[in-house]
Amino acid sequence: MKISKQKRYKEALKRANELMEKMTLTEKIGQLSQFGTSIYTNDEQYFEDHFAEGKVGSYLTIKGAEKTNRIQELLLSITRLKIPALFAEDVIHGFKTTSPIPLAQSCTWEPALAEQCCSDAAEECYKSGIKWTFSPMVDIARDPRWGRIAEGYGEDPYLCSDFARAAVRGYQGDEIGAKGKVLACMKHYVAYGACEGGRDYNSVDMSLQTLYDVYLPSFKAGIDEGAATVMSAFNDFNGVPCTGNKFLLRDVLRGMLGFEGFVVSDAMAVNELHQHGYAKDGKEAARLGFGGGVDMLMAGDLYNDNLPALIEEGKIDPKLVDDSVRVILTLKFMLGLFENPYVDPEEEKTGAYTPSAIKNALECAKNAIVLMENDGTLPLKGTEKIALVGPLADDKKNMAGCWACVFDEEKNVSIAEGMGKYFSDMTVAPGFSVDDETVDEKAIDEAVKKASGADIIFACVGEGNAFAGEAKSKSNLEFPKEQKMLLEKLFATGKKVVMLVGAGRPLVLTEYKDRAAAIVYMWQLGVAEGDAVAEVITGRHNPSGHTTVSFPRATGQVPVYYNHYSTGRPPLGKVNYEAKYMDCPIGALYPFGYGKSYTEFEYSDLELSSDKMATDGMIKVSVTVKNTGSFDGADVVQLYTRDLFGSRVRPVAELKGYKKLFLKKGESERITFDLYAKDLAFTNNEMKKVTEPGDFKLWIAHDSDDKSLEASFEVTE
Repeated sequence: MKISKQKRYKEALKRANELMEKMTLTEKIGQLSQFGTSIYTNDEQYFEDHFAEGKVGSYLTIKGAEKTNRIQELLLSITRLKIPALFAEDVIHGFKTTSPIPLAQSCTWEPALAEQCCSDAAEECYKSGIKWTFSPMVDIARDPRWGRIAEGYGEDPYLCSDFARAAVRGYQGDEIGAKGKVLACMKHYVAYGACEGGRDYNSVDMSLQTLYDVYLPSFKAGIDEGAATVMSAFNDFNGVPCTGNKFLLRDVLRGMLGFEGFVVSDAMAVNELHQHGYAKDGKEAARLGFGGGVDMLMAGDLYNDNLPALIEEGKIDPKLVDDSVRVILTLKFMLGLFENPYVDPEEEKTGAYTPSAIKNALECAKNAIVLMENDGTLPLKGTEKIALVGPLADDKKNMAGCWACVFDEEKNVSIAEGMGKYFSDMTVAPGFSVDDETVDEKAIDEAVKKASGADIIFACVGEGNAFAGEAKSKSNLEFPKEQKMLLEKLFATGKKVVMLVGAGRPLVLTEYKDRAAAIVYMWQLGVAEGDAVAEVITGRHNPSGHTTVSFPRATGQVPVYYNHYSTGRPPLGKVNYEAKYMDCPIGALYPFGYGKSYTEFEYSDLELSSDKMATDGMIKVSVTVKNTGSFDGADVVQLYTRDLFGSRVRPVAELKGYKKLFLKKGESERITFDLYAKDLAFTNNEMKKVTEPGDFKLWIAHDSDDKSLEASFEVTE
């Protein structure tokens, strides 16, 4: 629900306007400034001086009832107008109780699970004094070299939009200010996931049509759900930094998308306008940043030091300051901070790691696991003699994933702990740590020797926390050399090897696809990882995760994504001169939407309610789904369309619907999708959103490569 439609809004706005009449310009600008001890200064006297002058509106990285209460008490005792602070934190996938990383959450194809995880995180934040989280990240990410792919929901705008809405609901609830809820912040606005070369902070150069059709829908979805704040991105967009891009922040975000909250910069991003070569000095950076549409500065004094002079010189309209302050104060009033800025230390003590939060994290984790390969080895009965080998075998830290805030490592259930609940004959031989810079081959040999007596060897490999997230771009998506050495020695034993891969991004699995008995992609699952993996391995939970980002065959393929345009020479294998590689197939190793199960699902009897659809109409698409295998399980039934001919080249496939369906073995169900003409719209050469008449194909599919069950229809005038 839009902010202005919420029941607390009118009264909060009235109180904000009344307060602003009493504020000096210095006090107003102070509300536009955020500080954080780890970002700007550790000098408490510096803070107190700023308090007294009213130069601080928000804090980052300060958390816990004791600390936040102390600062609120100080603010209310020494400031003239007694405006409470808004405390913020990067709570990406859980505060203390870590849930799966967002990329893993999306692989559930169940937005409701992500919503619950966000709700649990909000509850823990709230009890620690944090009322604002810098999440969700709704960037579309098509390049796994970019470390921050772990923080978002994958490569597809349709699916990402669903998860954006779910995350905003989870954090904020139905109304801003509800107990146990916090402000959401969608980031990074905009197109940050398209940074060149997958290098963090890098440039983005793209058409406005791609911006509107691919990178904006998830932001619009969150805005329509009532997202209170948006964070501007580090990158430039077509030569103009997003932080200070008036077209993006004012014309598009507030004008076209109807955003009603406030925009915060990423850390020091306004200052960095100078480094971009966009601003000649700090004063110019402040003018361009604030004038461009960044309401709040994260972190420092750039606004405090420069906005008064810029206003006096006529370079910044004071009305813009009032507009920014008004929305910030309105949200503070809606949160109830003026009535009760404090939190109960006793509630904080019992507010984390609740049984319900751990249960919800486990449910999400089980459903996020993607079974990539299986030759029938899995599931196991629990009577087998097994060995867990590799750096993630008994690791309780790196399962937490990037941006794990304040988790207690001992609360995490490692793979060894989880598997140990079901297997009595189990050897654990990590061999080395995932954080080791150098590895002794003798340590690898010793681990392999310990494992060689097992019936089944589990190779627990992948990435640690420090290898995904911000500033963690990689040029090579293969396993590290020591892990590749370990894998080769394990395969050489002749025993069945099951790969358990923990990572914050897709890694290249090409050389193991046909060698491993099974490949289980764990991602980074948080507090309940070990239990989730064990339940999947033993068949207590039939894996139902499906990929939300394409897995490349080689690093040189990327970016690789399913909804690409066709070329005039598509790779059909008919002639030599085609859009292809000489040394690698063009398609993904594992496409978007891919995932195996212990059972099999059959689709049949595809039926359209009509083979014609008006440009303002809809059709119903029905299909029968049957579990033809030997296990109960869930499947993600996916609907894709293709616009065969248009005024612009159109993608070869686009997700337009999905349903996750649980069926017992032998059971079948007929399901129906409602496909609307508006779902087929795109931005034309006149920058208008249109659904053009013409011929279309659709598929009911197991993944984006599956074209086995198709139908045709026509959109008419």
